[in-house]
Amino acid sequence: MSTHAKRERLLLADLLEAVGPDAPTLCEGWTSRDLAAHVVVRERRPDAAGGLVVKQLAPRLGRVMAEFAEKPYEELIRLIRTGPPRFSPFTLKQVDEASNVVEFYVHTEDVRRARPDWTPRELDAVFQEALWSRLDRTARLMGRGAPTGVVLRRPNGQTTVLNKGTPVVTVTGEPSELLVFAFGRQSVADVELDGDKDAITKLHEARQLGI
Repeated sequence: MSTHAKRERLLLADLLEAVGPDAPTLCEGWTSRDLAAHVVVRERRPDAAGGLVVKQLAPRLGRVMAEFAEKPYEELIRLIRTGPPRFSPFTLKQVDEASNVVEFYVHTEDVRRARPDWTPRELDAVFQEALWSRLDRTARLMGRGAPTGVVLRRPNGQTTVLNKGTPVVTVTGEPSELLVFAFGRQSVADVELDGDKDAITKLHEARQLGI
């Protein structure tokens, strides 16, 4: 049985292949080639991938990403499809599911929603639950830079706190859309916001959401 991470990996690879190396993405300053290089480096170059979370390592990450971005685009797509090298922790199913389901889902949407003709994906209930589980566990981390208090709410009434504080803005949507919002893609997330008008405006414009 295919895991969520494996499915999203193949969907991302197929999409990147279809749009070509120069397509826009929602990642500021990145084309599809840059995003593909990011995915490959994250899995295959742990010596550089630390720059994603440690600022002091960011220059090295930038250099390594630039090197990978110069590789043939077809090679980058192949590396995404085949996954991490044999001895990488990402080869373990539990690690893959924990680390890559959201990563691949959000980056797939980064490519899809950068196109003017994009339409929402039909996601099954099991996958929505998987996304909600991960969102619930990491919400505080993603929302630590929010300028207001934020509560994320599913249509079924379940909630999780993105950021404590006042005034509070309630963001309502399916888990998949709440994830897109929480990762800083507010302008393309299919959600409803309720609360103080000024707080809503600040939250829409905030650039500090996400990891």
